[in-house]
Amino acid sequence: MTLINSHRPTGQKPAEHLLEAELAARWRLSQRTLQRWRGSGQGPGFLLIGKRVLYRLTDIEAFEAAARHIEGGGK
Repeated sequence: MTLINSHRPTGQKPAEHLLEAELAARWRLSQRTLQRWRGSGQGPGFLLIGKRVLYRLTDIEAFEAAARHIEGGGK
C-alpha cells in the first residue's frame, strides 16, 4: 500500500490518503464496488479533488472499526 505524497524528506509525516485503487486493493474489492458505494452513500467518506477521489486513512480506519464483528455478538 502506497500513501499519497509519501515521497517527502526524512522526518516528515507522509500524507494519509489512499487512492481508490489502493483502497480497493486493501479491501480486495473492485474499484467499481467503491464507485457504487460512493453513488449510494455507502462506504467511508471520501474527498473529490477535481476528478481525483481520495480516502482519508482516518475515515477508512473508522469505517473498518464500525464494521468489525466479534463472534457471539457485539463489536
